[in-house]
Amino acid sequence: MTSIIESMAGLDFANIDPVRLIKRFRQHGHGALVGIDYEAHGPDWCMLKLPYRPEIVSDRDTGIIASGPIFTMMDMATSVSIWLKAGKFMPHATMDMRIDYLRPAEPGKTVYGRGECYRITRSISFVRGIAHDGDETRPVAHVAGTFMFTTGA
Repeated sequence: MTSIIESMAGLDFANIDPVRLIKRFRQHGHGALVGIDYEAHGPDWCMLKLPYRPEIVSDRDTGIIASGPIFTMMDMATSVSIWLKAGKFMPHATMDMRIDYLRPAEPGKTVYGRGECYRITRSISFVRGIAHDGDETRPVAHVAGTFMFTTGA
């Protein structure tokens, strides 16, 4: 059985449909467990969504989504943004990801995560993003991070 990374090797993102890419992610790993799905993308950004589900709630009394699924979505959105900016699949690992939770997502609402890659060097890429539950002016979280390429870039 091949891993998600092995199945992505050699893909040219100039000729790939990001919707199909995210569908591949939904079949593997943590993203599949929490139900992350595709929403939109651009040349250096990707927006994913995390539909509300009781399985990802941290406290049944409040109905608030746990922080882990939101972090997973933002890690995935920023990761995909690197490949979109580079125009190709480049194996990498999250080196550092800071997430500032500003408020809980409203119970019952889908959370959207937009990740952007704003710089790629020979060995490191720099990303940032925002998560919200329908109103970008009221973010749930901000992220900033770096990814390290695991093979020659």
